[in-house]
Formats: sequence, structure tokens, C-alpha cells
Amino acid sequence: MANDLADSAHILRAASASLAFQQQGGRRSGGSIGRRSADLKRQHLLRKLVRASLAVGVIVLGVSVLGVVIGGIGLGGLMLTLLMLALAVGFLATYPRLKVPQLGAINRGDVRSTVGRTQLWLEAQRTALPPPASRLLDGIGLRLDALGTQLEGIDPGEPAVGDVRRLIGEHLPGMVASYTRIPAHLRSEQRSGKTADQQLTEGLARITDEIDALSRKLAEGDIDALATEARYLDYRYGNAMDEPGKLTGPV
Repeated sequence: MANDLADSAHILRAASASLAFQQQGGRRSGGSIGRRSADLKRQHLLRKLVRASLAVGVIVLGVSVLGVVIGGIGLGGLMLTLLMLALAVGFLATYPRLKVPQLGAINRGDVRSTVGRTQLWLEAQRTALPPPASRLLDGIGLRLDALGTQLEGIDPGEPAVGDVRRLIGEHLPGMVASYTRIPAHLRSEQRSGKTADQQLTEGLARITDEIDALSRKLAEGDIDALATEARYLDYRYGNAMDEPGKLTGPV
């Protein structure tokens, strides 16, 4: 009974975070659950636009040169040129598609890259997840963005960094991958009193809490530094900090 209550509390906290996220604007454009994955998609789109622009330029230049050489391309040549432009732009706007990271390649490179690949991979699995678990991904994506920002500039050898990488680059995708390997018709069957759908949802809720805990752990150093700075300023300037224009401490 106590375990059930604890699991319910986990899910409620994660659901509340997801609701807050929705109230702040909801799921990001393109189905992105985080800024990192959205950035990767924008970069991919920009590369496709550059390639399409280059193709248009090459075709127009080639046709222009040909027109000068043969004394004009005529109506048929113009129609053929427009067809070539349409085909080139259509093809390059569609391909290459953004590749979903392989499970074994997620936890590579720096933390920023790991966060982005984890978000992309989770987005690709979303349609296979039960609705309660799928809704939790927005809150997880939001937390991964914050965690990635906290880790920037931190020594990669710090134990906390290793904990984060294992959690978001191995345990989180590994849990989702284990669920998706279960045949769809077996996911609603109860085993040990719970279905696979329930186990996944509760597992994602626990990971949400664990990400929060790691985030607080990383923030402790900054909070301590801020408190130390506040004590120093109070010692240096005394009550003058509360009275603008009356800084009487030593300079």
C-alpha cells in the first residue's frame, strides 16, 4: 500500500510538472520535447535549405549559360528549367531525413550532445508509448534542458556528471527501449500486479524525480557560493546594502 502511494505521488508530481509546461506554451514546435532537440532539427533544416539554394543557383546559372551559348532556351527550355527547379527543391527539402540516434550512440560526446540525442530518441519512441507515459516526456525534456545548462563548464570527470550521463544516456532510454520490445498485445497484461504500461509510467516518474535530485545536487555548489558572496557583501558594506547611495564600507 505504501509503495502504491509513493508511486502515485511520483506520477502526480511529474504530471504537475507536465501541466505547468503545457501552461507555459505546451509542446514545442515540431513535436520537440526540449530546446536541444529543437536546435538539432533547426540545424538540419538549415543545412537542407542551404543545399536547396545551392542547387537552385547551379541550375539557374547552367541554364543561363546554355541560353547564351545557343541563343535562348525557348518556352520548352523554360518549362524544363522550372520542372528541374521544382524537382531539386522538393527532393532536397525532403532528403536527407534527420536520423534518429542509435540507442548505443546516445551517450557519446559532451553532455549537450547527449541531452539532444536523448530528446530526439525519446521523441521517435513517443507514438509507441501509452498516453500517461507519453505526456511525461514533456516534463522530462524540460528538465533535461535545465540539467544540460547546469553541466556546461563543469569538469567532465566530476562524479555528478557521470551520474547524469548514466541516467539520461543509458537508464532512461534503456527503460523505454525495454518497453517497446514488449509485443503490443502483452503490454496491458498484469505481471506482479502491474501492467507494462503502468511500470513504464511509474519508472519515468521516478526518473523525473531523480533528474530533479541531480539538478539540486549540482545547484548546491552555486547556492553555497551565492550564500558566501552574500555574507561577504554584508560584512563589507553592512546595512548600506539596504540603503542605496549610502555605501560606507571600505573601497
